[in-house]
Amino acid sequence: MKALVAPSYGPIDQLTIAELAKPAPGPGQILIKLRAAALNPLDVKLATGVLREMMPVSHPFVLGLDAAGTVEAVGEGVTRFTPGDEVVAFTHPVAGAVAEYTLALDGPEVVARPETLDPVDAAALPVAAMTAAGIVEQAGLNSGDSLLVVGATGGVGSFVVQLAAQAGVRVVATAPPSDADHMRGLGAAATVDYTSGDTTEEALRHVPGGVDVAVDLINAGLALAATAAAVKPGGLLISPAGGPPVFDREVRASYAHIEATDGLLQRIVEATASGRLRVEVSARFPFAEAQRAVAEFAGKHTRGKVVITF
Repeated sequence: MKALVAPSYGPIDQLTIAELAKPAPGPGQILIKLRAAALNPLDVKLATGVLREMMPVSHPFVLGLDAAGTVEAVGEGVTRFTPGDEVVAFTHPVAGAVAEYTLALDGPEVVARPETLDPVDAAALPVAAMTAAGIVEQAGLNSGDSLLVVGATGGVGSFVVQLAAQAGVRVVATAPPSDADHMRGLGAAATVDYTSGDTTEEALRHVPGGVDVAVDLINAGLALAATAAAVKPGGLLISPAGGPPVFDREVRASYAHIEATDGLLQRIVEATASGRLRVEVSARFPFAEAQRAVAEFAGKHTRGKVVITF
């Protein structure tokens, strides 16, 4: 089979589409023939070696964590799926998804894809939507509370905005003017133009005294302090990246991670299929142009998701 691989740690321009052996599903595994796979910032970090100390990978390393496709075969003990079933999967840590075939574990990481959910939209869900759901749960917000989302237009951010707004939270979302209407359509009560002013000052203008919780999907480490300044004393900042445990004014920090808990991906897929959640795919690339997709995606904050089709 063909797959997008990094032969070693290094720059993304060394990525190549290579011929690899087609995998066979072991016990408790599902072999999926890909229809679509989505890219995530984590793919680039794993391929380039940025996370080699925390999350080392073997080479050749196949990129991709999000998959939508057709079950090709199942391993011993798998009873939920049979060949021909359409599924959505989070493939980490079993195999990479930007390939003609991939493996996934039989469990909460794989769910059936409804006919009403396009495979391209389905592939955009696992990492971004599950991360967002975990963030909203960590936030512990109640109806009427306030939330600042920095990086709101991206894959994770757009789901955070929707999930929080649906829970009755007042969401202030960062967005350029061109995306302001889109953010309000997802449920944001207000938007902050990060391209022309100070995000913290603008957020405090909308919520004097500071928001209850801020989610920063862009910054890491000490750079998170600027976002923490928009949080009320004793409030909470959440980020998927590392940083200090606490900031000035006793603003606490929580560092989110993705977890495919039982039933979570199923609920996300059902909510998207029914229209309760919207998924934004900003760009589609055929598999033959997978290298270009990563090159154009790497280091950029795109609106929604980038998906590779097969």
